Amino acid sequence: MQVWKKPWLFAMLLVIVLVVSGCGLNQGSVSKEPASQQSGSPTIGSQNEAITPANESEVRTIKHEMGETKIQGNPTRIITLYQGANDAAVAYGVKPVGIVESWLQKPVYDYLRDELDDVPQLGTEVQPNLEEIYKLKPDVIFATKTRHEGIYDQLSQIAPTVMIGEVYDWKASVNLMGEVLNREDKSKELMAEWDSRVDDFKQKMEDRLPIEATITNFRADHARIFYMGYAGGILKELGFARPEGHDAEVWGVQLTSKESIPDMNADVIFNFNSGDDMAAVEKYYKDWTSHPLWANLDAVKNNQVYMVDEVSWNMAGGILSAHLMLDSLYDLFELDK
Repeated sequence: MQVWKKPWLFAMLLVIVLVVSGCGLNQGSVSKEPASQQSGSPTIGSQNEAITPANESEVRTIKHEMGETKIQGNPTRIITLYQGANDAAVAYGVKPVGIVESWLQKPVYDYLRDELDDVPQLGTEVQPNLEEIYKLKPDVIFATKTRHEGIYDQLSQIAPTVMIGEVYDWKASVNLMGEVLNREDKSKELMAEWDSRVDDFKQKMEDRLPIEATITNFRADHARIFYMGYAGGILKELGFARPEGHDAEVWGVQLTSKESIPDMNADVIFNFNSGDDMAAVEKYYKDWTSHPLWANLDAVKNNQVYMVDEVSWNMAGGILSAHLMLDSLYDLFELDK
């Protein structure tokens, strides 16, 4: 049967074609570009997934050290560009899609290795690989002004980027990550657990606190006294005091002359040695600690000089390493955990 011989049938088919064509034109007029891309703001998730009015309300504005960043929904593909953020991610039970290399025990600190050993490496804290970061298509990037202020704009073009200020401010890392991941309940839980342990430590130390403490560090060509920073801040919170002259709100000082040994004086000394050439470091340490001025320090005379772990006391800078540092203090002062 030929259609053109039945005019009524041909007319019906023509109407159907026009209706279908009209529907196709209407669908093609809707932009598939996410609303946030149309406005120039960063997008979370797949670039092909449009933000509809139903989920536009999920865009949250996060205030951080470099200003404000808009976050869409609950990010899952995170990249962490400093050790404290690597640590915090594990505390939250989140596996980053990319991390930076550890300073020691490379490429991942031993205490994080079970969780992060197979995560792609993105270079170092001071020189992250922007091309590799881009390839991983992150939802959000966690960075620090201390290390990454100069590349903030480049990072922000890859994905929404948030920053804390000082690299050792582990509490800021925990709080910022909780806010960004929309898991502030977990943030409160983590900090409540920490506060509980701090209170427990203080109670068990009883009237021994406050104790004047110095944190020392020997290297191959100089010694250091840490005033604040990571471990110094934790000791202060735990009820330790800083000796007179150690109260400047700076990381500390470098010492190159043995005449400065008296500046290390305190009731207790916590020391860690560090460097690539440990033989040279140990030689320098023995040279200084065999000097008569060292023997005259209160902590030395009272046998209160303790060697501590460099990773948990200095390099890791996270909430989990803070617990490890606190564990070591329980052990050193023979307290039940």
